[in-house]
Amino acid sequence: MRKVLSLAAVVVVASLYAGCAQLTKTLKSAFQLPSLTFKTVSLSNVTLDQATVQLAFQLNNPNPIGLTVSSVSYSFFVEGKQVVAGSPPNGISIPSSGSKELVFPANVKFADVAPVVMTFLTKDNAAYRAEGSIGLKTPLGVFSVPLKQEGTFPIPKLPQVSLEPPRLKDVTLTSATLELPLVVTNPNEFGIPVNGISGAVIVAGSKVGTVSSPDFGYIAPKDKKPVNLPVTINFAQAATAAAALRKGTATVAIDAEVKSGHLAFPLHLEKKLAP
Repeated sequence: MRKVLSLAAVVVVASLYAGCAQLTKTLKSAFQLPSLTFKTVSLSNVTLDQATVQLAFQLNNPNPIGLTVSSVSYSFFVEGKQVVAGSPPNGISIPSSGSKELVFPANVKFADVAPVVMTFLTKDNAAYRAEGSIGLKTPLGVFSVPLKQEGTFPIPKLPQVSLEPPRLKDVTLTSATLELPLVVTNPNEFGIPVNGISGAVIVAGSKVGTVSSPDFGYIAPKDKKPVNLPVTINFAQAATAAAALRKGTATVAIDAEVKSGHLAFPLHLEKKLAP
C-alpha cells in the first residue's frame, strides 16, 4: 500500500513538474513493467483451405495508474512461413492494478504454408511462432513489452462421409428410384462448412446418373448430418444395372467430390443394395 500511495503521489507531482529529472528518476524506480501472459490458441472461420488462428494473451498491469496501448508490432509464422496477421487496435486501456485480454488474429491460407493442401490436412497439428512487442503509454513515456510464443494448433480434418445401404423405390417395368442415404460427420473440435456433395452413381459397373446434395452449411463440432440423395434409373439406358437391381445383388457406388470453402476432395463409396 505504501508503494502504491508513493507512486500515485509521484505521478501527481510529476505531472506538475514534468521537467524535474529527480522526480522522473523516482517515478521510474517505482514503476513496474507490465507482463504479458499467454492464454490460449483457438481457430475460427475454419474451412478446409484456410482458418483464422487467434492467440489470446493477458496483459497485466501491476501499477496504480492506467496504461494505454500505443503501438503493436506483430509477426506470425506457420511451419516457418510468415502469414498475414492482425493485431489489437491502438488505444486499448489497461486499468490500474488490473489486466486486459489481447487477441491477435492471423488468417492462414494452407496453400501458402504447404505445397499440397491435401497432404497438409493429413497432419494432426501445425507449428506456429509469434513474435513482436507492445508499446504502452505511461507517464514516463512509452514502454515496450516483448511478445514471443511458440506452439501448435490443430489442423482441420476432412469431413467423414458414409453410405448406408441404398434402397429401391417406385419400381416400374421401365424405371426405378434409387435412394442413397449418406451421413456426413465433422470429426473436428470446431465447426466446418460442407458446401455440397456431387458426383456419379454407378450400379454393377455402369453409370446410371448423377446426384447433388444441398449446401450443408456449418456442421457443429463432432456433429453429423444425414441426407438422402435420390437418382432415377432408366432401365432401357442401363440394362446391366437393371438386371442387377432386379436380382437384388447390385453393388452401388458413388464417385463424387465434397466441397468445403474453395477446396474439393474426391470421394468413393460403395455399398450393397438393401434387401
